[in-house]
Amino acid sequence: MSEMSKMSEKIGTRVGRSVVSALKRAFSTIVFLLKIMIPTSLAIALLGWSGALAVISGFLAPLMRLIGLPGQAALVFLSGALLNNYSAIAVMGTVALSLRDATILAVMCVICHNLLVETTVMKSAGSSAIKMVALRIGMSLVAAFLLNLLLPKNLSNVEFSKGVVAGRSDFWPMLGAWGLSTLKLVGTVVLYVAVIMLVQSLFEEFGIMTYLSKGLAPFMKVLGLPASVSFLWIVINIVGYAYGAGIIKSEYDEGKLPKENGDLFNHHAAICHSLMEDTTLYAGLGISVAWLIIPRFLLAIVVVWLERLRRKIHGKPQASLSKA
Repeated sequence: MSEMSKMSEKIGTRVGRSVVSALKRAFSTIVFLLKIMIPTSLAIALLGWSGALAVISGFLAPLMRLIGLPGQAALVFLSGALLNNYSAIAVMGTVALSLRDATILAVMCVICHNLLVETTVMKSAGSSAIKMVALRIGMSLVAAFLLNLLLPKNLSNVEFSKGVVAGRSDFWPMLGAWGLSTLKLVGTVVLYVAVIMLVQSLFEEFGIMTYLSKGLAPFMKVLGLPASVSFLWIVINIVGYAYGAGIIKSEYDEGKLPKENGDLFNHHAAICHSLMEDTTLYAGLGISVAWLIIPRFLLAIVVVWLERLRRKIHGKPQASLSKA
């Protein structure tokens, strides 16, 4: 057998090994995610249909007014926080908003969305669920407060949505719509998680992960994060927490992501993740990319360095910035 044939066979064996490993990890992750996503989305759909979400949002209306938003904006934020940015955008169309209002709401929702699912993922990497929820809600309000001070007032004169009276749909059509959207969700989860896990497995098998970590180490250092989370940072910012859960969970379960590193990474990514999808989503509606990215990016850096300072003061384990 020629050297070329031996090399091809060796590469084929390594790829095959990577595929098997990836599929095993993907399966457990998909089950983990769907067990959270399906009951959660059904519960929120029922709350929305019953009108309970609208009642709850009424209690948040005074808080919205404090950060320069109309009281009805609470329903937009609540929909995004409990579900996702797509839900928040759908509700935006039912509320009269200026471009200024929509910009503030969009930044709040890109920081604080899908709390129930994403917090479970964060917890699987060693973070406190209560702390992560408090951090995301708190930082979304801080961002809204700062944007209310910084955004040009003339944006209030630009109409974003007129608002409509949203009627209550019948139960069975609502349930049918939920079922169809859930089927699409399942398909997306299976595809995304399988592909991501395969890419990670191949990167590890052929040593690409090491080079990636070294190349991005200076950037990670600025963020206050260890170089070892470079690939994780890329994945989370391309596909978000839910679809990147497989990477996080497997890294933590296999001991490759120490608890102190995983928790520190969550402090950053809780505020700034899914830069590609979420930014594109809102930018397509006419909201400035700069306002969508810069506030959460800066807040994430500040939060991580404050967390590192807190750990240093209290003598707690620190993530090594140079560790690959």
